[in-house]
Amino acid sequence: MSGLRLDKAMALIPEIGTRSRASHLLESNSVLLNGKPAKASVAIKENDLIEIQLPEPEPTELQPFDLKLDVLFEDEDLIVINKPAGLVVHPAAGHAHDTLVNALIHHTDDLSMKFGEERPGIVHRLDKETSGIIVIAKNDKAHESLTSQFKERSTHRIYYAVCLGTARTLSGSVRSFLARHPVDRKRYASVLGDDRKPLTDPNDDPGLGKWAVTHFEVLQRKSGMSYLKLKLETGRTHQIRVHMSESGLPIAGDTLYGADRKIKSIEARATQEDLRTLPRFLLHAAELGFTHPRTKERMFFTKDWPEDVLVLIKKWGLL
Repeated sequence: MSGLRLDKAMALIPEIGTRSRASHLLESNSVLLNGKPAKASVAIKENDLIEIQLPEPEPTELQPFDLKLDVLFEDEDLIVINKPAGLVVHPAAGHAHDTLVNALIHHTDDLSMKFGEERPGIVHRLDKETSGIIVIAKNDKAHESLTSQFKERSTHRIYYAVCLGTARTLSGSVRSFLARHPVDRKRYASVLGDDRKPLTDPNDDPGLGKWAVTHFEVLQRKSGMSYLKLKLETGRTHQIRVHMSESGLPIAGDTLYGADRKIKSIEARATQEDLRTLPRFLLHAAELGFTHPRTKERMFFTKDWPEDVLVLIKKWGLL
């Protein structure tokens, strides 16, 4: 181990296993190097004494939820799920026991728990009303690998959306920094410059906000609606919903981002009624690709819209 960074050396210890867990221990002052706290980047030398205080395992308060999952793939390292609309990914206010995490705990005992992690296995998220493909890690090494792939933007993610409004161009990209809306904390919004327009240069420093890029392709435009294929370059909270809404194309059913205010612009009265009674907004995670953490095989999954949404999209002439 001589010459290795401290966090890399710690990751080789079976009880720790990953650099993320090593970093957690270092940040919580649970590690001493020759009797003193040390940084993760310090190079260890022969005869150095490393003292590590591992935390006691914390019993999870998460309760299993008996829900049949649509499993697209599962092995010892990960599980790929087709998440239905209406299912929250992890416990939050109002959803303590009926989430995907709770269903996963019922489905398997093998999930990435880190040190008392309350969101076991969760690598990325889908909004409650978004349907489609999500991958979950079943051990810490898989979790670290998948998290790195999302962070490094080496994953492949394609979404489909039904939007209200007629797209002006057949393809394009939306770029901005996203942050909490300054007035409505439930929403996100693009960070604006002095000219009251979104900052679109990634080299800008807006202070608060995360750089977000959404690429879109228009598959169909009809009767005041647009059917879009969207490719994520980044994966920020509410990213597609914000970018489409601010482009004048709110996602059908997404009242948080103004879809209800555009229903009257739709030509057909029957379609207006369909839109007013939607139980969800029409966004679907249709494709997901990543490199398997253990085998290094490139994996690719696809899943079409739920049948009830497909019926509507075809009825509206968008498919």
